[in-house]
Amino acid sequence: MEKSMSMAPLLLMVLCLPFALGWHDYNQALSKSILFFEAQRSGYLPHNQRVTWRANSGLNDGKASGVDLVGGYYDAGDNVKFGLPMAFTITMMSWSIIEYGKPMAANGELGHAMEAVKWGTDYLIKAHPEPYVLYGEVGDGNTDHYCWQRPEDMTTDRHAYKIDPSNPGSDLAGETAAAMAAASIVFRRSNPAYSSELLHHAYQLFDFADKYRGKYDSSITVAQKYYRSVSGYNDELLWAAAWLYQASNNQYYLNYLGKNGDSMGGTGWAMTEFGWDVKYAGVQTLVAKFLMQGKAGMHAPVFERYHQKAEHFMCSLIGKGTRNVQKTPGGLMFRQRWNNMQFVTSASFLATVYSDYLASSRGALRCAAGNVAPTQLLSFAKSQVDYLLGDNPRGTSYMVGYGNNFPRQVHHRGSSIVSIKVNSKFIACRQGYAAWYTRKASDPNVLTGAVVGGPDAYDNFADERDNYEQTEPATYNNAPLLGILARLGSGHSGYNQLLP
Repeated sequence: MEKSMSMAPLLLMVLCLPFALGWHDYNQALSKSILFFEAQRSGYLPHNQRVTWRANSGLNDGKASGVDLVGGYYDAGDNVKFGLPMAFTITMMSWSIIEYGKPMAANGELGHAMEAVKWGTDYLIKAHPEPYVLYGEVGDGNTDHYCWQRPEDMTTDRHAYKIDPSNPGSDLAGETAAAMAAASIVFRRSNPAYSSELLHHAYQLFDFADKYRGKYDSSITVAQKYYRSVSGYNDELLWAAAWLYQASNNQYYLNYLGKNGDSMGGTGWAMTEFGWDVKYAGVQTLVAKFLMQGKAGMHAPVFERYHQKAEHFMCSLIGKGTRNVQKTPGGLMFRQRWNNMQFVTSASFLATVYSDYLASSRGALRCAAGNVAPTQLLSFAKSQVDYLLGDNPRGTSYMVGYGNNFPRQVHHRGSSIVSIKVNSKFIACRQGYAAWYTRKASDPNVLTGAVVGGPDAYDNFADERDNYEQTEPATYNNAPLLGILARLGSGHSGYNQLLP
């Protein structure tokens, strides 16, 4: 009797929790998350720009180095253009479109998604003026973080940093090759000339990355404090090879994956994370796909080892592996306090596509705890997205502008300062901190669609502008989300992901 008595209030509490009700408009969330990229644009804004509180910025980027580097994306809440996360963002947006372009088209968002990719690839083309030269950063985090200014008012140093044969950066060049290759698939039908131009750049960049090996942050040292390459460059070389094979069907890249899988860690690293720095789980997922498609040939034994590691990753997500990912009490995957949401969206994307690959091959996921139906992976991804959109102990949506309760004090220069179109008066470097950063009021501009860093390990979150670990958004948080939202919005798969 005592037991059932103590269970009653608990049951009542569960029924009353805001996150016990979960219905989400994934199509609306998709539209908003694509819109966020327009707020992050640098350069001359187009006539069809929908985020109207932004204006042109960074119009002299690259000029001092004799190269045109106008355009591209600001990575997060600051005004620096960082090449490694930007390229990863483009790769993941492209992968989202490659897998789930059909439901995006049905939702009327495919055109916007492709424009978001092209805004990035147009810049990456400019950043690669010669076969063995790639510009990997414009501006530097130190001077930028000293100032709190709208991008339109920027007075900070806009030095451009590059890699070349004597200052290599295989991780940066490899990821950029992957981005160009993935995007070439996106534009293959609608813009064949542009598609082949992207593939040409991808070939050159892979050659550069492979021939002149080194970590990019040893060459572009100003990136170390912000985007240090902890995993090295082997994962990016394999990742680029996988994307080049997918884009070109060129056997050279398949052989590269087969010959180097063991020595470069593709078959050795059992991962529980995936993001702009660590690509192994992404490589393993793609190679598992090639295996399921029957493309492995003589490399089947090596590809099977990649496949096992992909499954290790998937099993760890759903708590059925030998080493499972940590989760908050509310059920969110948790890896670190600073911008944890990037790992949530990236891992959820891999779970989504892998679920569809398995369903297409009529296979099951082989975990330490037994075989698992592919639908469990999709359910995991859905649970993470639902948490992000508000099904959590706080009832907070971590996507700005979605739902009623979302972050109002986002750590983002452009959204936290009055629009230049409303008040054109110049805001100086330190003045922005005094007048706008410390304000305890809501942002004057709503950064629609931005996914912020999110809660801590105990589901706690403080909506404060100076709490950058939790309230700063990033482009690479949103990019993988596009594919998952399109997939969830379509309701069911009904198509074979393994068909070319």
